[in-house]
Amino acid sequence: MMNLQGRGYLLTEQVNPDSLNLDQLSSIELVELFNREDAKAVAAVAAAKVQLAEAIERIAERLQHGGRLFYIGAGTSGRLAVLDAAECPPTFCTPPEMVQGIIAGGAGALVRSSEDLEDNAEDGEAAIAQRQVTQLDVVVGITAGGTTPFVHGAMSAARSRGATTIFIACVPAEQVTCDADIDIRLLTGPEILAGSTRLKAGTATKLALNILSTGVMVQLGKVYGNRMVDVAVTNQKLRDRALRILQDLTGLSREAAGFLLERSGKWVKLALLMHWTGLEKEEGLKLLSEYQGNLRAAVASYKNNSQS
Repeated sequence: MMNLQGRGYLLTEQVNPDSLNLDQLSSIELVELFNREDAKAVAAVAAAKVQLAEAIERIAERLQHGGRLFYIGAGTSGRLAVLDAAECPPTFCTPPEMVQGIIAGGAGALVRSSEDLEDNAEDGEAAIAQRQVTQLDVVVGITAGGTTPFVHGAMSAARSRGATTIFIACVPAEQVTCDADIDIRLLTGPEILAGSTRLKAGTATKLALNILSTGVMVQLGKVYGNRMVDVAVTNQKLRDRALRILQDLTGLSREAAGFLLERSGKWVKLALLMHWTGLEKEEGLKLLSEYQGNLRAAVASYKNNSQS
C-alpha cells in the first residue's frame, strides 16, 4: 500500500509549479491563483462521472433493500464524511442510521486535529465491526492521498463482511491500489500549498459526496422535480421552505398551504399527494408506502386507476 521511501511520490504530495512564489503574491494574485486551481477540482469530478454514476446506482439499490451507507475517513476526509452524512436527515428526512459518517478519533476529531489516529488500521476494522456492517451495507472509504491505514483497515473489514465497497482518493490507481467494488479517483493535482489536501482535494471530495448523496436520494424518490419534498420541517426556515414548495407546485395561497401542511403531519410529500389526489392522510400514507415513497409514481398510479 505505501512506498517505504515515504509519500513524496504521491500526486497530492508533489510541488505545484504554478505556486512556487506563493509567499510573494499580492492578495488579489493569490485569490486569482486559487480560482484557477479550484477549477481543476470541478474537472476532476467530471472525469470520474462514470464511476460516480455507478456508485449512485449501487448505493440506492442497497438502501432500497434496507442497507446503510457509511462514509469513513480521517482528518479533512473524515470531517467531510461526517458533514455529508449529517446533512441527510434535515434535507431528505432520512433516519440518522441510514447515512453515517465515521471519522478516525470520533467526534472530538471534528473540532481538534487528531491526524495521528489515522495510522491505525485496527481502529478502522473496529469501527466496521462496532456498527455490525453486513452485505446489505455500503462503505465508502475516503482518503485524499490514498494511503490512510484507518481507511484501508475499514475497507478490508467491510469486504470481509460482504459489504459493497467504494474507494475515493485523489491519487492515480498506479500509485495506491485498493480492492474495492468501485474505485473513484479525483485527480486534482498538486496543491497550491504543497501537501495541504484540505484545498483542491478536499473541494473535489465535497463535490463528489454532494453528487453521491443527492443522486442516491433522487433515486430513492425523496425529490420531486428539483424540490426537496422530504424536507424535515423542524424550524422556521424549513417551514418556510416547505410552504413555498407547496405554493409553487399547487398554486395555493400561503394560508391554504399551511393548512394542508398541518393536515399532512408536516410532510410536504404527503401534502402534495393529498392535494393532487383528494385522498386523506391515512389513505395517502398507504399509497405512498405501496410505491416506496415515490410521489410521482404514486400520483400517476392513482390517476391511471381513477381514469380506468
